Amino acid sequence: AATKLASAEKLMYFCTDQLGLEQDFEQKQMPDGKLPVDGFLLCVDVSRGMNRNFDEQLKFVSNLYNQLAKTKKPVVVVLTKCDEGVERYIRDAHAFALGKKNLQVVETSARSNVNVELAFSTLVQLVDKSRGKAKIIPYFEALKQQSQQIAAAKDKYEWLVSRIVKSHHEAWPNVSRKMQPAPEFQDYVYLEGTLKAKKLFLQHVQRLKQEHIERRRKAYLALLPQALDALVPDLDEIDHLSRAKAERLLEAKPDFLKWFVVLEETPWDATGHVDDVDNERIPFDLLETPAAEQLYEAHLEKLRNERRRAEMRRAFRENLESSPFVTPGKPWEEARSFIMNEDFYQWLEEPVYMDIYGKHQKQLIDKAKEDFQELLLEYSELFYELELDAKPSKEKMGVIQEVLGEEQRFKALQKLQAERDALVLKHIHFVYHPTKETCPSCSACVDARVEQLLGSRFARPAER
Repeated sequence: AATKLASAEKLMYFCTDQLGLEQDFEQKQMPDGKLPVDGFLLCVDVSRGMNRNFDEQLKFVSNLYNQLAKTKKPVVVVLTKCDEGVERYIRDAHAFALGKKNLQVVETSARSNVNVELAFSTLVQLVDKSRGKAKIIPYFEALKQQSQQIAAAKDKYEWLVSRIVKSHHEAWPNVSRKMQPAPEFQDYVYLEGTLKAKKLFLQHVQRLKQEHIERRRKAYLALLPQALDALVPDLDEIDHLSRAKAERLLEAKPDFLKWFVVLEETPWDATGHVDDVDNERIPFDLLETPAAEQLYEAHLEKLRNERRRAEMRRAFRENLESSPFVTPGKPWEEARSFIMNEDFYQWLEEPVYMDIYGKHQKQLIDKAKEDFQELLLEYSELFYELELDAKPSKEKMGVIQEVLGEEQRFKALQKLQAERDALVLKHIHFVYHPTKETCPSCSACVDARVEQLLGSRFARPAER
C-alpha cells in the first residue's frame, strides 16, 4: 500500500512457473531509486485453490483495501484466473466491490490473455481523468471476442504460411525471416506467441510432406499393375504361390530392376527415395502394404477372369460350330435366343459375342458360297443354250432354281438370296466368257497363278 516503491536490481518475473528456469526467459530488473505509485490493482484469485479458504482471502483483501483507501489513490479490483473461476467466488468478489463505493471490477485470465490489458487501461483512466472511460467487458464476452480475434489472426497467418511455404523442406529460421515484415505474422505472434506460430508452420510442413508422400504412393500404386503385367503375365506361374514366394519370383525376373527398387532402409516413405522424383521405380517394400496386396490380388483375379473369358469364347465358338440353328446369313438377334441359357453367356460382353459371331458367319458364308459354286459347276448343262448376250430369261432362271432348289447347298444360302442370284449370274458370265478375270476362283485361278509364277521366275535383269 506504499505510494513510493523501491526494489533496486530485483528481477521481475511473469509468474512463479518460471522460478528455477530464470535463464530461459528475458531478465528485467527494477530500476534504481523510488518509483511513484499512481494507482493499485487489487487482485483476487477466484479459482479453487488447495488448502485455501476463499472467505479468508476475501477478508484479507478487504483489510488491504482499507489500507489502500487511505492513500487516496484509485483502485481497480482484478479477478484473476477466471478461466478456472468458481461462480460463487466471482459473485462474492463483485458483492465486496459493490460495497466499497462501487469499485471497478475487471475479470481476467493471464493464461488466456483475456482482459489483462483492460485492467491496466481501466486504472489508467482513473488516474488520468482526461482519458475516455474504459468499457468493462465481462470475462466470457471478452473470451469470445478474444477467441474470434485469435481465430481470424490464425486464418490470416495460415494463409500467409501456405503462400510462402510450398515445400516440406523449408526450415523455420529462413521462413520466419521472410514472414517478419508481414502484418499477418506480426498480429498472430502478438496474440499467440512465436512458439505457436512455429507450431502451425511445422504442422503445415508436415501436411506438405504427407501430401507429397501420398502423391508418390498413388503414383507407385498406379504403376504397379503395369509392373505385374510385364513381369508375371502368366497365371500358371503365380496362381498357387504364397505372397512371399510371389515376391521372390518377382525379384528373380530379368526386368525386375526396371520396375522396382530395393531400398537399404525401410519404410520407403522415411527414406530419401520419396524425394527422388526422377526415379519412378516402385519401392519393393511397398508391396507389403494393404493397398499393394489388393492390387496383387486384383492382378490374380484379372488373369483368372481372362482365362475364364478365353474358355467362354472357345465354348461359344464350339457352340456355334455345332449348332444346327446357326445358318449362313442368320442375324445375331435371331441366333442369340439359342444360346442365352448357356453357361458362357453371362461371362462375355455383347460386342465380344457379336465379333465372334460375325467372324463365324463370315466363315459359314464363305464356305456356303464355295459349296454353291461347286454345285453350279456340277450342273453345267443347265447353263447351255442361253441367248448370245448370256442373259438368262426369267423362265430359264426359274428352271435353274427349280432344278437346284432341292439341293442342300442351294438351301444353305436361303437367307442370302441376292448374293445367291449374283453367284448364278457370275457363273453364267464365266461359262460364256471364260477368262481369268471372270473365273470363280479369282486370284487362285490357274491362269493367273501361272502368270505370277512365270513373272517371278523370269524377271528381266536390271538395266546397267
